[in-house]
Amino acid sequence: MAALRSARVEGDVFRRSAAELVGAFALTFVGAGAIMTGSGLVGVAFAHGLVIAVMASAVGHISGGHFNPAVTFGFLITRRMAPMLAGAYWVSQFAGAALAALLLKWIYPAAIADPAKLGAPLLNDRISLGAGFVIEALLTFFLVWVIFATAADPRGTFKSVAGLAIGFTITLDVLMAGPLTGAAMNPSRAFGPELVGWEWANAWIWYIGPLLGGGLAALAYELLYLRPLRPVPVGPPETGIEEPRPGDAAVS
Repeated sequence: MAALRSARVEGDVFRRSAAELVGAFALTFVGAGAIMTGSGLVGVAFAHGLVIAVMASAVGHISGGHFNPAVTFGFLITRRMAPMLAGAYWVSQFAGAALAALLLKWIYPAAIADPAKLGAPLLNDRISLGAGFVIEALLTFFLVWVIFATAADPRGTFKSVAGLAIGFTITLDVLMAGPLTGAAMNPSRAFGPELVGWEWANAWIWYIGPLLGGGLAALAYELLYLRPLRPVPVGPPETGIEEPRPGDAAVS
Protein backbone atom coordinates (compact mmCIF):
# COMPACT_ATOMS: atom_id res chain seq x y z
CA MET A 1 0.00 0.00 0.00
CA ALA A 2 2.54 2.52 -1.18
CA ALA A 3 0.17 5.45 -1.09
CA LEU A 4 -0.49 4.95 2.60
CA ARG A 5 3.18 4.64 3.40
CA SER A 6 4.05 8.01 1.92
CA ALA A 7 3.91 11.13 4.03
CA ARG A 8 1.16 12.52 1.78
CA VAL A 9 -1.14 10.97 -0.77
CA GLU A 10 -0.99 13.14 -3.87
CA GLY A 11 -1.13 13.15 -7.63
CA ASP A 12 -2.93 11.40 -10.50
CA VAL A 13 -6.36 12.18 -9.09
CA PHE A 14 -8.39 10.46 -11.80
CA ARG A 15 -6.72 7.06 -11.65
CA ARG A 16 -6.59 7.02 -7.86
CA SER A 17 -10.25 8.04 -7.67
CA ALA A 18 -11.23 5.36 -10.18
CA ALA A 19 -9.67 2.73 -7.93
CA GLU A 20 -11.64 4.10 -4.99
CA LEU A 21 -14.87 4.00 -7.00
CA VAL A 22 -14.33 0.35 -7.94
CA GLY A 23 -13.49 -0.60 -4.35
CA ALA A 24 -16.48 1.21 -2.88
CA PHE A 25 -18.72 -0.31 -5.56
CA ALA A 26 -17.46 -3.81 -4.75
CA LEU A 27 -17.97 -3.32 -1.01
CA THR A 28 -21.61 -2.30 -1.38
CA PHE A 29 -22.39 -4.78 -4.16
CA VAL A 30 -20.95 -7.75 -2.28
CA GLY A 31 -21.77 -6.66 1.27
CA ALA A 32 -25.31 -5.46 0.67
CA GLY A 33 -25.84 -8.30 -1.78
CA ALA A 34 -24.95 -10.84 0.91
CA ILE A 35 -27.58 -9.30 3.18
CA MET A 36 -30.21 -9.48 0.45
CA THR A 37 -29.48 -13.13 -0.29
CA GLY A 38 -29.96 -14.02 3.38
CA SER A 39 -26.40 -15.19 3.97
CA GLY A 40 -26.71 -14.95 7.76
CA LEU A 41 -24.50 -13.04 10.18
CA VAL A 42 -21.33 -15.07 9.55
CA GLY A 43 -21.78 -14.94 5.79
CA VAL A 44 -22.45 -11.21 5.79
CA ALA A 45 -19.44 -10.57 8.05
CA PHE A 46 -17.09 -12.52 5.81
CA ALA A 47 -18.55 -11.00 2.65
CA HIS A 48 -17.70 -7.50 3.90
CA GLY A 49 -14.30 -8.49 5.25
CA LEU A 50 -13.19 -10.51 2.24
CA VAL A 51 -14.18 -7.93 -0.34
CA ILE A 52 -12.17 -5.27 1.48
CA ALA A 53 -9.20 -7.61 1.93
CA VAL A 54 -9.22 -8.43 -1.78
CA MET A 55 -9.74 -4.89 -3.03
CA ALA A 56 -7.21 -3.35 -0.63
CA SER A 57 -4.64 -5.90 -1.79
CA ALA A 58 -5.52 -5.28 -5.44
CA VAL A 59 -5.43 -1.48 -5.62
CA GLY A 60 -3.84 -0.42 -2.37
CA HIS A 61 -0.68 0.51 -4.29
CA ILE A 62 -2.74 2.85 -6.47
CA SER A 63 -5.10 4.70 -4.13
CA GLY A 64 -4.24 3.45 -0.66
CA GLY A 65 -7.39 1.31 -0.64
CA HIS A 66 -9.58 3.52 1.51
CA PHE A 67 -13.06 2.78 0.06
CA ASN A 68 -14.43 4.60 3.09
CA PRO A 69 -14.92 8.36 3.65
CA ALA A 70 -14.06 7.92 7.34
CA VAL A 71 -10.66 6.45 6.43
CA THR A 72 -10.04 9.27 3.98
CA PHE A 73 -11.05 11.75 6.67
CA GLY A 74 -8.46 10.27 9.01
CA PHE A 75 -5.71 10.72 6.43
CA LEU A 76 -6.88 14.24 5.69
CA ILE A 77 -6.88 15.51 9.26
CA THR A 78 -3.46 14.02 9.93
CA ARG A 79 -2.20 15.87 6.83
CA ARG A 80 -1.28 12.67 5.04
CA MET A 81 -3.53 13.53 2.13
CA ALA A 82 -4.07 16.61 -0.03
CA PRO A 83 -7.54 18.18 0.46
CA MET A 84 -8.36 18.15 -3.28
CA LEU A 85 -7.61 14.45 -3.54
CA ALA A 86 -9.64 13.73 -0.40
CA GLY A 87 -12.61 15.47 -1.98
CA ALA A 88 -12.20 13.42 -5.16
CA TYR A 89 -12.06 10.23 -3.07
CA TRP A 90 -15.28 11.13 -1.28
CA VAL A 91 -17.12 11.75 -4.54
CA SER A 92 -15.84 8.44 -5.93
CA GLN A 93 -16.68 6.47 -2.79
CA PHE A 94 -20.25 7.77 -2.56
CA ALA A 95 -20.76 7.36 -6.32
CA GLY A 96 -19.46 3.79 -6.30
CA ALA A 97 -21.78 2.81 -3.45
CA ALA A 98 -24.79 4.44 -5.13
CA LEU A 99 -24.08 2.68 -8.43
CA ALA A 100 -23.81 -0.67 -6.64
CA ALA A 101 -27.12 -0.10 -4.88
CA LEU A 102 -28.79 0.82 -8.18
CA LEU A 103 -27.52 -2.40 -9.74
CA LEU A 104 -28.73 -4.45 -6.79
CA LYS A 105 -32.16 -2.85 -7.07
CA TRP A 106 -32.25 -3.80 -10.75
CA ILE A 107 -31.09 -7.38 -10.11
CA TYR A 108 -33.36 -8.27 -7.21
CA PRO A 109 -37.15 -8.20 -7.37
CA ALA A 110 -38.98 -5.85 -5.03
CA ALA A 111 -40.08 -8.81 -2.91
CA ILE A 112 -36.45 -9.28 -1.88
CA ALA A 113 -35.07 -5.75 -2.16
CA ASP A 114 -37.77 -3.98 -0.16
CA PRO A 115 -37.73 -6.13 3.02
CA ALA A 116 -33.91 -6.08 3.05
CA LYS A 117 -33.86 -2.27 2.52
CA LEU A 118 -31.23 -2.92 -0.16
CA GLY A 119 -28.81 -3.83 2.61
CA ALA A 120 -28.97 -0.42 4.29
CA PRO A 121 -27.79 -0.44 7.92
CA LEU A 122 -30.61 -0.33 10.45
CA LEU A 123 -30.68 0.36 14.18
CA ASN A 124 -31.93 -2.47 16.36
CA ASP A 125 -35.02 -1.24 18.18
CA ARG A 126 -33.68 -2.74 21.42
CA ILE A 127 -30.85 -0.23 21.68
CA SER A 128 -30.93 3.56 21.89
CA LEU A 129 -29.78 6.10 19.34
CA GLY A 130 -26.87 7.00 21.61
CA ALA A 131 -25.79 3.38 21.89
CA GLY A 132 -25.94 2.96 18.13
CA PHE A 133 -23.85 6.08 17.63
CA VAL A 134 -21.20 4.90 20.11
CA ILE A 135 -21.07 1.45 18.52
CA GLU A 136 -20.47 2.84 15.03
CA ALA A 137 -17.85 5.27 16.35
CA LEU A 138 -16.00 2.52 18.22
CA LEU A 139 -16.11 0.05 15.35
CA THR A 140 -14.69 2.64 12.99
CA PHE A 141 -12.06 3.59 15.57
CA PHE A 142 -10.86 -0.03 15.55
CA LEU A 143 -10.85 -0.13 11.75
CA VAL A 144 -8.89 3.09 11.23
CA TRP A 145 -6.51 2.23 14.09
CA VAL A 146 -5.66 -1.07 12.35
CA ILE A 147 -5.26 0.68 8.99
CA PHE A 148 -2.81 3.18 10.45
CA ALA A 149 -0.95 0.48 12.37
CA THR A 150 -0.59 -1.94 9.47
CA ALA A 151 -0.40 0.39 6.48
CA ALA A 152 0.46 3.98 7.42
CA ASP A 153 3.12 3.06 9.97
CA PRO A 154 6.38 2.24 8.15
CA ARG A 155 7.03 -0.36 10.84
CA GLY A 156 3.69 -2.03 10.14
CA THR A 157 3.11 -5.47 8.68
CA PHE A 158 1.19 -4.52 5.57
CA LYS A 159 3.73 -5.97 3.13
CA SER A 160 3.42 -9.33 4.86
CA VAL A 161 -0.33 -9.61 5.41
CA ALA A 162 -1.69 -7.42 2.59
CA GLY A 163 -5.27 -6.44 3.35
CA LEU A 164 -6.03 -9.37 5.64
CA ALA A 165 -5.74 -7.47 8.91
CA ILE A 166 -8.08 -4.76 7.65
CA GLY A 167 -10.55 -7.29 6.24
CA PHE A 168 -10.51 -9.32 9.45
CA THR A 169 -11.18 -6.18 11.47
CA ILE A 170 -14.30 -5.52 9.42
CA THR A 171 -15.36 -9.16 9.81
CA LEU A 172 -14.95 -9.00 13.60
CA ASP A 173 -16.85 -5.73 13.79
CA VAL A 174 -19.77 -7.10 11.77
CA LEU A 175 -19.88 -10.28 13.87
CA MET A 176 -20.16 -8.16 17.02
CA ALA A 177 -22.50 -5.39 15.93
CA GLY A 178 -24.17 -6.45 12.70
CA PRO A 179 -27.45 -7.23 14.50
CA LEU A 180 -27.26 -3.93 16.43
CA THR A 181 -26.40 -1.24 13.88
CA GLY A 182 -25.53 -3.09 10.69
CA ALA A 183 -21.87 -2.36 11.48
CA ALA A 184 -21.44 -0.11 8.44
CA MET A 185 -18.33 1.73 9.72
CA ASN A 186 -18.50 3.56 6.42
CA PRO A 187 -20.67 6.52 5.35
CA SER A 188 -20.59 5.53 1.67
CA ARG A 189 -21.60 1.92 2.44
CA ALA A 190 -24.62 3.36 4.25
CA PHE A 191 -25.31 6.06 1.67
CA GLY A 192 -25.75 3.90 -1.44
CA PRO A 193 -28.60 1.71 -0.17
CA GLU A 194 -30.12 4.60 1.79
CA LEU A 195 -30.29 6.78 -1.30
CA VAL A 196 -31.57 4.17 -3.75
CA GLY A 197 -33.95 2.59 -1.24
CA TRP A 198 -34.81 5.97 0.29
CA GLU A 199 -34.27 4.64 3.80
CA TRP A 200 -33.04 7.50 6.00
CA ALA A 201 -34.19 6.43 9.48
CA ASN A 202 -31.53 7.52 12.02
CA ALA A 203 -29.14 8.01 9.09
CA TRP A 204 -26.88 10.45 10.98
CA ILE A 205 -25.54 7.54 13.05
CA TRP A 206 -23.71 6.09 10.04
CA TYR A 207 -22.17 9.41 9.04
CA ILE A 208 -21.21 11.23 12.23
CA GLY A 209 -20.27 8.07 14.16
CA PRO A 210 -17.71 6.72 11.66
CA LEU A 211 -16.23 10.16 10.96
CA LEU A 212 -15.77 10.82 14.66
CA GLY A 213 -14.40 7.38 15.48
CA GLY A 214 -12.14 7.25 12.44
CA GLY A 215 -10.86 10.76 13.02
CA LEU A 216 -10.04 10.02 16.66
CA ALA A 217 -8.22 6.82 15.75
CA ALA A 218 -6.15 8.55 13.08
CA LEU A 219 -5.18 11.41 15.39
CA ALA A 220 -4.42 9.08 18.30
CA TYR A 221 -2.17 6.78 16.28
CA GLU A 222 -0.50 9.68 14.53
CA LEU A 223 0.31 11.50 17.77
CA LEU A 224 1.22 8.42 19.79
CA TYR A 225 3.37 6.53 17.30
CA LEU A 226 4.06 8.48 14.12
CA ARG A 227 4.98 11.90 15.48
CA PRO A 228 7.39 11.44 18.39
CA LEU A 229 8.13 14.41 20.62
CA ARG A 230 10.86 16.73 19.44
CA PRO A 231 13.72 16.97 19.91
CA VAL A 232 14.57 13.28 20.02
CA PRO A 233 17.86 12.27 21.64
CA VAL A 234 20.66 11.45 19.20
CA GLY A 235 24.16 10.13 19.55
CA PRO A 236 26.74 7.67 18.28
CA PRO A 237 26.14 3.93 18.81
CA GLU A 238 28.64 3.71 21.71
CA THR A 239 26.40 5.95 23.81
CA GLY A 240 23.66 3.32 23.69
CA ILE A 241 21.47 5.51 21.51
CA GLU A 242 21.39 5.10 17.75
CA GLU A 243 21.20 8.32 15.79
CA PRO A 244 18.00 8.18 13.74
CA ARG A 245 17.50 9.01 10.13
CA PRO A 246 15.47 12.16 9.44
CA GLY A 247 11.91 11.64 10.62
CA ASP A 248 12.72 8.53 12.70
CA ALA A 249 12.74 8.33 16.47
CA ALA A 250 15.90 7.39 18.32
CA VAL A 251 16.06 3.87 19.75
CA SER A 252 18.09 2.72 22.70
